[in-house]
Order: sequence, then structure tokens, then C-alpha cells
Amino acid sequence: MDFDDRAQLDTSQVEDVGGGGGFRGGGLAIGGGAAGIIALIVALIFGINPGDITGGGEPAGLQPTSDLSAQCKTGADADQSEKCRVVGVVNSIQKYWSEQIQGYTGAKTTLFSGGVQTGCGAADSSVGPFYCPRDQHVYLDLSFFDELQSRFGAKGGPFAQAYVIAHEYGHHAQDLLGTMNRVGQDQGAESGSVRLELQADCYAGVWAKNAVDTGFYAEPFSDADIKEALSAAAAVGDDHIQEQAQGRVNPDAFTHGTSAQRTKWFTNGYSSGDPARCDTFSGSI
Repeated sequence: MDFDDRAQLDTSQVEDVGGGGGFRGGGLAIGGGAAGIIALIVALIFGINPGDITGGGEPAGLQPTSDLSAQCKTGADADQSEKCRVVGVVNSIQKYWSEQIQGYTGAKTTLFSGGVQTGCGAADSSVGPFYCPRDQHVYLDLSFFDELQSRFGAKGGPFAQAYVIAHEYGHHAQDLLGTMNRVGQDQGAESGSVRLELQADCYAGVWAKNAVDTGFYAEPFSDADIKEALSAAAAVGDDHIQEQAQGRVNPDAFTHGTSAQRTKWFTNGYSSGDPARCDTFSGSI
């Protein structure tokens, strides 16, 4: 995963609030710990609305704690710094979707540490990355990627991070296209929730196929890059997480799809490069 050294980064799309995004107002501060992390990831990892758990709330008017514009100027910076890499990935993803969705409006990514107050309520790091449709922000604690490797067995790597971010922006695309409003909060192997998540995986693959055309990457992603994404997708399958958490698999509680389904739909998107091939709502998944 190699950025074009000459690419100009737009840091206005990412804010870093560090540990200053703590809870304010009526939102529930979600508990951490191993059991809490597993339970919440089952429900919310790559999810949509932590407000369903936290009880909603208003954004806290967070103030950035670091000046990304001073650190992240070019693709060369994105190759050297994790936070600058996030900026580059977000820039590329939004460039792609701005050319696919008429009237596209951007979604800002908020980097936080520990906890954050959002338009969907208060959340802590155990929630994992998520997209909040109420304020159209993606929220990400970078420590999640260590958890993805150490607890869930993903290979990790820069492109695993890119996959996670692209999945969340897949939810933003669904929000803008109205798909999200047509899906309820049901659970189960064939549920609308699972189909929504698998489509976001497919959208992540579509972006990956077209990423070099956005002007931020020096060359197409390698086979090793794609394997990182597939490993991350498999690690967060409902069946894999349930097996680790409770020693058994309960399809009736699925919210995101199995490891096989998640890797399948990312691969479908990557192979086709066409968002029209991401219809997870018709037929079997």
C-alpha cells in the first residue's frame, strides 16, 4: 500500500480529538473489559448507531487536540505516519464516492482515544469503529486495530485499516442513497442488518479496486494488501466472534454476517469494481 508521494492531503476531512472527546450530557459511558468489548463488537463493530445503546445525545463540540494540517501534507507523509495514512485513505474514499453519488456530501472522520460524544450518543473504545448517521461522522479509536490483531486474530497491516475505514464510508454512501432508512434493526442470518453490513463490505472492495484512479496511490493494491483486508473481514464475522465469546454460534443473533460472507462480499466488490454489483438485498447472501 503505497501512496503517491506527490498527492496533496486534505486534512479538513479528519479531526483528531485525542482523549479530549470524553462523555458529556446524558449518554451512557459504555463499559470496557474483555467481556464488554466482545459483546459490543458483536453488536456494533462496523455498525451504524451506538445511540441505540447509549440513549442518543448531542455532539459535544469537540476541539481538535493535534494539528493534522501541520503533520500531513502529502502522500509521503501518509506513508510514514498512521494518522496521516488515515487522512490519505479518507481522502481517496471520499474522492471515489463523490464521483459516484450525485450531490455527495462528505463525512468527517473523528479520531479519538478512550471515549467520545457523538450525535448518536456517548461511546468508548470498546464500541469499535462506527458511522453515526445523525452527524454524518465516522468515529475511530486507532487502538482498535491492535485489538483486531491480538484478540480476533487478524493479520493487521495498513490495508486492514483501510478496509475498516472504507467499510464505514460504505455506510455513509448507504445513508446518502437512502438504503439505511429502508433497513430495520432486526437480527438473524438473512436479516436486513446483515445485508446492510455485507453491502458496506462490498462497497469497501469496490473502492479498493478503483482507489488508484483517485490519484492518492502510486500503484494498485498488491495481493498482500488484499489478504490483509480479507483477514480483517474474516476476523469480525459473527460466527467467529460468537465462537470466541461463547463457544457456540447462534445464527439468529447475527447482525453483520459470517466470516465467509464478509470476505465473499468484499471480494465481489473488489473483483467487479462496480457498486451496482453490491446488491445484497436480492436473493441469498
